[in-house]
Amino acid sequence: MLVKFISSETGEMVMLAETARVLLKAIGKTCSAQGVITKAEMPLAIEALKRHVAAQAAQEACLSEEEEAAIPPMARPVGIAQRAWPLINMLGRTARARNDSHIVWEAAADFDAEPEG
Repeated sequence: MLVKFISSETGEMVMLAETARVLLKAIGKTCSAQGVITKAEMPLAIEALKRHVAAQAAQEACLSEEEEAAIPPMARPVGIAQRAWPLINMLGRTARARNDSHIVWEAAADFDAEPEG
């Protein structure tokens, strides 16, 4: 399932529900079919996502230099850290905009539960 994030200032961004779930939970949001991130919530959301990215990067840094060098660049998986930055950017740009700026998300259904199998 896809989740569409719509900013009053920057336009739209689409991501898979699995990624959106991780990012929204990191900022304390429920993964409902629709939701909003208000301007007042954005600074804390940005900090929470940056902390989450740093924690994930530390966890992924467990490979030795030799192990990492053995993985071809195109074969390296895209981690949650790379997937979080577009949302962090959207939050930052929207937070710096006018007073009534906001971000909403839309999905076909609630996506709070982890997929089975």
